[in-house]
Amino acid sequence: MRWKTKSRVVDFTYRGMIMGILNVTPDSFSDGGKYVSVTDAVDHAVRMMQEGAEIIDIGGESTRPGAEPVNAIEEIQRVVPVVEAIRKMSKCLISIDTSKAAVAEAAIKAGADIVNDVTGLKGDVNMAKVCAQHDVGVVVMHMQGEPKTMQQNPSYENVVKEVKQFFEERYRTLTRLGINPLCLCFDPGIGFGKAMEHNLELLRRMKELHVQERPMLLGVSRKRMIGKALNLEAADSRDDGTLAITSLGREKGAVIHRVHAVKRNYEAMRMVEEIINFGE
Repeated sequence: MRWKTKSRVVDFTYRGMIMGILNVTPDSFSDGGKYVSVTDAVDHAVRMMQEGAEIIDIGGESTRPGAEPVNAIEEIQRVVPVVEAIRKMSKCLISIDTSKAAVAEAAIKAGADIVNDVTGLKGDVNMAKVCAQHDVGVVVMHMQGEPKTMQQNPSYENVVKEVKQFFEERYRTLTRLGINPLCLCFDPGIGFGKAMEHNLELLRRMKELHVQERPMLLGVSRKRMIGKALNLEAADSRDDGTLAITSLGREKGAVIHRVHAVKRNYEAMRMVEEIINFGE
């Protein structure tokens, strides 16, 4: 299984990758306000790379439940200086976490390799064109609704079937719009327009979600479902629960894990891979 990004092709045959979360926002649910300065953001990116992150995912707009939208100009002002600074000092893969084509294009020109879009490239009619033109890696996430209202009353008849159908439709549509199939990666969007039972069912049956041998990304780090399951209020107290899902997810075929606590998740993922690959 290979994934094409702007700068290189990644081979997931035997090993996955950790994507370190870098929120340059004042209001993200776990680390809002910690890395709004370029210096603090770059320092944190360096720490995450030292701990095993091979992708740094930079976001300038919070997508937590109830979050207010940010305009493209402000989002660009938040993310582009950070992308530029990281690119100057590292060849790591840089992902821009945005649903706006203008932000994606500005970040790509500044050095980003990947676009990570929570709307599955449905939020901006120009996003597919930008991604195809620049030949970047594309993370297509499933979300029911929008961040501000997505958790008010999520409803599915068959969540696994519906998410799988969404991935299949996105694959057909986006490749028809010019995106290289090798550039596509899919994310089931745990916690995005999904109740607890939907999240658990998707995690339990993740192997059924794979489409066209494309890689799958899992982003569950410190999410509310972990707090609910383990009765943990503080977001940063949910890292052990995150480790459990990273391990389970890797065994079920998720090859990219988007996390806050890089070192522990990196080690958990590598241990699972030792078991999976034994005797190969």
